[in-house]
Amino acid sequence: MRNINILIVEDEAIVAKDLANRLKRFGYTVPAIASSGQEAINKSLEIRPDLVLMDIRLKGEMDGVEAAQEIHKYLDIPIIYLTAYADDNTLERAKITEPFGYLLKPFKERELQTNIEIALTKHKLEKQLKANQKWLTTLLKSISDGVIASDVKETVTFMNNVAEKLTGWKQEEAFGRNSSEIFNIADAETRKPLENPIKKVIENGAIVGLPIETILIAKNGAEIPIDDSAAPIKDDKDNITGAVLIFRDITEHKKAIEARQKQIEQEQLVAQLEELNQIKNEFLNLVSHELRSPLSNMKVMIQMLQLSPTPEEAQRYLELMESECDREMDLINDLLDLQRLQTSSFILLAPDALLLQQWLPWVIEPFQARVQEHQQTLQLHLPSNLPTLFSDSTCLERILVELLNNACKYTPAGGEILLTVSHNSSETPPATIITVSNSVEIPTAALPRIFDKFYRVPNADFWNQGGTGLGLTIVQKLVQQLQGSIQVESTNGWTRFTLKLTDLVFTSL
Repeated sequence: MRNINILIVEDEAIVAKDLANRLKRFGYTVPAIASSGQEAINKSLEIRPDLVLMDIRLKGEMDGVEAAQEIHKYLDIPIIYLTAYADDNTLERAKITEPFGYLLKPFKERELQTNIEIALTKHKLEKQLKANQKWLTTLLKSISDGVIASDVKETVTFMNNVAEKLTGWKQEEAFGRNSSEIFNIADAETRKPLENPIKKVIENGAIVGLPIETILIAKNGAEIPIDDSAAPIKDDKDNITGAVLIFRDITEHKKAIEARQKQIEQEQLVAQLEELNQIKNEFLNLVSHELRSPLSNMKVMIQMLQLSPTPEEAQRYLELMESECDREMDLINDLLDLQRLQTSSFILLAPDALLLQQWLPWVIEPFQARVQEHQQTLQLHLPSNLPTLFSDSTCLERILVELLNNACKYTPAGGEILLTVSHNSSETPPATIITVSNSVEIPTAALPRIFDKFYRVPNADFWNQGGTGLGLTIVQKLVQQLQGSIQVESTNGWTRFTLKLTDLVFTSL
């Protein structure tokens, strides 16, 4: 047993002496005996005992109850009343001082010791509880979020300073009121009232949060965007005894998000402007070279024709001028086609029922003479059971012509060009797959940009074959219009463009 100091307040010297002897036999220490109320106060402040045994009826102007009240003003000491009086008036006065015991004289020694031990234990627990409550209160008041606690009836029992500031309610005003009155929330867009999360927590016993767009309507009518969560408060038997609500003002957070969004939009705009500027520069470079070059050539040929050439020379110049005119027209047409595809979300399609076994030989027929002239071979591989493909024949023909043109242009003499068709009925929907392959390899680094406008494979003399750099870009746009996809791969000396198409589907308007 630790050394327990007990102050005895008793105006009967013999009774006080007897009481001191009993306490010493119990193992307690009696540092002093006071015979009056004022002396009890003075001794308590001087020695700060662990417990006071207080007789209610004392000589002098101050009795034991009044002395106990004064002691409680300065010290947190448990007091046990020892008295021969148990009338209602005395009991009522004694209860106000919240004594830890009330023993009627005469009492037994065991009864006295039991009351002392219970009082000391109870005081220790209460002291720990008060310390924990003080620590918790200090913690809740110091955090940057608003905190509101309620009992199981949704009545406010605690608010920290932040909650007071956000709601406009002081804790003393809010205490005892329904939490819905204090924590008044609504939908930020519709302004319709929202159910109090504390109510949800108490009903469901689970943590709940607020919708993303929630505003708190303060006592003065101010609207504050908030974010929050509420959780149940449970006792040691897992019974819900209340709820705690934690919420925060997200005005600055929303401003930061909006500012970041504006920054992202500005960055995207800058990127788009840079891209447009790059396209503009590329276009100007193209115009300065591709458009001016044929014109310059034609101007030279016109000058040569003015020098009275021989009929044979004149015919040759005219043929060259015609070729340059065709080149100029192709570039202009490509630019116009690309512009049309880029500015329209869709083009007017005319779906046809294409029998590819008959239609594809007709498409590749014009290329046969060209591949023979360049000592190339062009082969068409078709299965015999291909189903009909419903697609726009004009678009599909333009796609295949561009791909075959590229294949003829970049395949070396003696090289091969293959056009292969297959049908995959296991896909949903079933797909027709057309592959254009030629025996030449594109550098791996160039593949990601192969469909970019004006892009040409750099540092490769074999690929510097002229052209507008728009053909594959147009192909990609047309494939999208046909609701298909196109991919390119280049390995082992071969380049393959794989076109996947499904039947065009049109919804009724």
